[in-house]
Formats: sequence, C-alpha cells, structure tokens
Amino acid sequence: MSARRLIETGGPVFGLAIVFLVFTVVIGPQFLRPNNLELIVRQAAIVCMAALGMTMIIVSAGIDLSVGSIIALSTVAIALILNTGAPPLVAALGGIGIAGICGLVNGLLITTLRVVPFIVTLGTMLLIRGAAKGLADERRIEAPMTWLNDLLRTVESGRGLVLPSGIWLLIALSLFVASVLRYTRFGRHLFAIGSNERTARLCGVRVERCKVAVYASGAALAGVAGLLQFSKLSVGDPTVATGLELDIIAAVIIGGGSLLGGKGTVLGSVIGATIMAVIQIGSAQQGLPNWVQQIVTGGIIVLAVALDRWRQKSSV
Repeated sequence: MSARRLIETGGPVFGLAIVFLVFTVVIGPQFLRPNNLELIVRQAAIVCMAALGMTMIIVSAGIDLSVGSIIALSTVAIALILNTGAPPLVAALGGIGIAGICGLVNGLLITTLRVVPFIVTLGTMLLIRGAAKGLADERRIEAPMTWLNDLLRTVESGRGLVLPSGIWLLIALSLFVASVLRYTRFGRHLFAIGSNERTARLCGVRVERCKVAVYASGAALAGVAGLLQFSKLSVGDPTVATGLELDIIAAVIIGGGSLLGGKGTVLGSVIGATIMAVIQIGSAQQGLPNWVQQIVTGGIIVLAVALDRWRQKSSV
C-alpha cells in the first residue's frame, strides 16, 4: 500500500486517536469514562446521520447547503403532526418524507436548470428555512411527549441495549448506506459520475436520474437527523441547525471525501463527525468560551478543505 493510500485510509482514524489523546492529557482520564463517551456519541449522532446522505452527494461531485434548513423544517413538521393527534411513527415518517421532498426538488432543479448544486442549494437553503419559520410562526412549537423524545436519551442502568435507540438507528443506517455505496449498481454509478460525469454518461449511466435520487436520499437522511434533533430538543425549532451544513460537509471531507467527487466512505464520514464532536465537548469541558470553540470549528473546516486540495494535488 502506497504512503498516500495509507494516509487516505488510516488518516481519519489516526486523527481521532490524536484528538482523544490530547483531551485525555489536558482534561484527565475522566474524559474516557463511559458516560462521557456516550455523551460524545450522542453529540455526534445528528451530524453523523446527515453526513451519511452528504457522503453520497459528495461522492457524486455534488453538494447540498440546504441540509441544516431541512433538519429544522423536519423538526417543525414532526411537532405540527404530533399536535394533530397523529401517532408518533406517522409524525416521524411525515418529517422524513417532507425532508425527502425538499431533496427531490433540489435534484430536479439541478438537473433541469443545469445549474451548479452550490447555487441551487444556497437558494433552497433560504427557501426551506423561511418555510420552516413560516410554518412555526417564527417560534418554537411544543409537542406532546412520546417515545420519539427518548431516541437520544441515556439508557438507565440495567435496561435497554446499552446505547440509546437513536444510536442503534444510526448504526443500522450507516451499514445500509455503506452497503449501497459498495455493493449496488446505484453506488457504483455515483462514484462513476463523481469521477467523470461525461464518461459515465457515455457508458450508459442515467446521470440525471441518479442525481435526483441521491439528493432525495440525502435529504431523507437529513430528515432522520431532524428526527434526532427533535428528540434532543423535544420541540420543533425553525432556527435550529443554523450553520450545521458546514459541520456536515467538513465531517465528510475530514473522513476522506473529495469536493471534486469520486471519493468518500461512510466510515470516514462518521469518524470525521466524531472528531468534531470530541473537539467541541473537550473544549467545553476545558472551559473554553464559545467564541474560541467557533474559531476551532472554523479552523477545522479550513483544514478539511486544505487537506482535500492536498490529496487532489498528490494524486495527479
């Protein structure tokens, strides 16, 4: 295995180990206690879930800046549906379905207008956020307590399956998306489109159909992230997840994805999201003010883009 290939595959794992080591030294062994590790996992769950869909989109050389707004809209939709007296499962599926429709619109606009995804999703980011605020009348929407509120709740000692059910949902969907990318025709087509769209088209790949499907799928997974966000807040909040799309994109890039397409793995994206969660929680426990945490997060995003450019140059 070449040095570059070794860095691409083992780099995210090595980076995660370094981050854990640094905060263990600075904060102490209590940073590695099971309760704190579970806190890190729950903190990373929302970004991880949305990063599953973003991984597929970035693999196909696309990008979706509207995922943060989609997460907010899905929390509002879930709360509104619950307030009608509908069962929790119907509310959850409704929120995910509305998110998927937003992604479907993104894909249709991108393929029909033939405009770069950055511009289209920048516009829909504002449209969807505005729709969420309008539906919520620019306020938080309270909703009745159901089992949806327990998805990210810490499991009591001696009960459950050790981890919250929302984390098991994340694990299941991670395995599913990884299998789709690795073993299905759809996954191979996404890599082909991301590597060279013209060649993929000449080989018979239905590029437009794949793009519409990947944006719809990515948004649906963002809707599941919205479900986890609703579970964490217990309200529908149209202002939540502002700027979270940058964390999601950075997680994919830190994990080995490329903004130019053709590269990316689910495991890498999950590790990238975990790295960011460890830094945020470690900084908070160290007592660093919020503005320092924002600077650190911004530095990580810049570093992720620089790392992607370095990988591209080294592969030429």
